[in-house]
Amino acid sequence: MLDIEAVRRDFPILEKGVIYLDNAASSLTPEQVVLKEMEFYREYRANVERGVHRFSQRASEEYEEAHDEVARFIGAPGRRNLAMVRNTTEAINLVANSLEWEKGDKIVTTVIEHHSNYITWLRVVQRHGCMVEAIRSNVEGIFDMTDFERAIDDRTRLVAVTHVSNVLGCIQPVTEIASIAHEHGALILVDGAQGVPHIKTDVIKMGVDFLAFSGHKMLGPTGSGGLYIDEGQLDSTEPLCIGGGTIHDVSLGSYELAVPPQKFEAGTPAIAQVIGLGEACRYLDRVGMDEVKRWDERLVKKLAEGLSEIDGVEIYGPSDPSQRVGLVSFNVRDMNPHDVALSLDEEYDIAVRSGHHCALPLMMELFDMPEGNARASTYLYNTPEEIDVLLGAVETIAKG
Repeated sequence: MLDIEAVRRDFPILEKGVIYLDNAASSLTPEQVVLKEMEFYREYRANVERGVHRFSQRASEEYEEAHDEVARFIGAPGRRNLAMVRNTTEAINLVANSLEWEKGDKIVTTVIEHHSNYITWLRVVQRHGCMVEAIRSNVEGIFDMTDFERAIDDRTRLVAVTHVSNVLGCIQPVTEIASIAHEHGALILVDGAQGVPHIKTDVIKMGVDFLAFSGHKMLGPTGSGGLYIDEGQLDSTEPLCIGGGTIHDVSLGSYELAVPPQKFEAGTPAIAQVIGLGEACRYLDRVGMDEVKRWDERLVKKLAEGLSEIDGVEIYGPSDPSQRVGLVSFNVRDMNPHDVALSLDEEYDIAVRSGHHCALPLMMELFDMPEGNARASTYLYNTPEEIDVLLGAVETIAKG
C-alpha cells in the first residue's frame, strides 16, 4: 500500500504550501533524483564513452546503467532498444525523419493527439506527398475500433496514437490498435508521455514498434526522455543527428554507424539528466507501478465525481474513472479557463493548467472550445485532502 506521507517527504518543494495539480505538464522531482544528478557533478563529472581515466569510466558506467534501468522499466529487451533523447517530441521527430517515405504513403492518427504527435506528420505530408487520416473519437475520447479497422489499410505506413490523452485522460487500447496495424504491414508509434508515468508499461506485450516518452513527467529531470525501438526496426531506423559518439568507423569517403543505442546519441549527451531518469525509474519501481495506478484511480474518482457535482462546472473525458489516468479537464460556466487557473493559484495556492494543452484539433473539432479548459492532474504525492481543497475552491469560484 502506498505510504503517502513517506512519499511526500521525498519532495521538499511540497513544503512551500502549494497544492501541485499540474502533473500532466511536468511532475515534481524527488530528492533521490536531485541527489543522483548532483552526485555526477560532485563526484565523477566527465564525458562518457571517451576516456580511460576513472571519472570517465564511472560516468560511463552510471550512464549505461541508467539505460538498463529505463529499459527494464518499460519492458524493453535491453539498452540497445532504447535511444535516450530530450523528450517525447524529439523521439517522435526522430522516427518521422528516419523513415523512407514514399508519395502516397498513409499515416493514421487521431483527433485527440498532442501537437507533437500530429503536426510532425503534417510536415511529412508536405515534404513527401504522403497523406494523414485522423480518426475521431466521441466526446469522452473513446474510439470505435471499427474506425481503426476501416482507416488502416495496405497503404498505411505508420499508425501514430497516444496511449493517454493529455486533455481527456482517456486510456487507449494500443495493443489492439497495434495488432490491426501489423495485419496491414504498418508500423505503430505510441506517444507514451502520459501513459508511462502512470501505467505499468511493457512494450513487448503492447506490440509497438516505437514508444516515445518524457522523463520530466515521471519524476525525472527536464531534458530527458526515451525512444523505444523494436528489434525489427533497429537497423532501418536512422539517427536524427550523427557525429561524435555515433560512429564505429570513419574514412575520408565513408562512415559506419555504431551499434544501438550509441548510433542515436550524437555528441555529448545529457549525462546528468539520463542518470537522473534512471534514478526516477528506480524510485517508481520501489513504490510499485501497480500502487501508482491504484492511487491514481482513487484520486481521479474523487476529483471527477466532485467536479461533476458542482453547479456550473462541466468536466470532459470518460465518465468511467477506470478509463482514465489522474487527470480531469473542466470549465466553469461563463469564465475564461485562464481566469479560473489564475484564481486558483493566487487565492488558493493551487497549481493547475489552462488553455489548449497543445491539442488544438481536439479542442476545436470535438468541443469548439477556442479558449480551451482548465486541467487538474494528479500524481503519487497528491492526497485526497488536496482534492477536497480544490473542489471547495472551484465551488466557490463557480458561485461567483
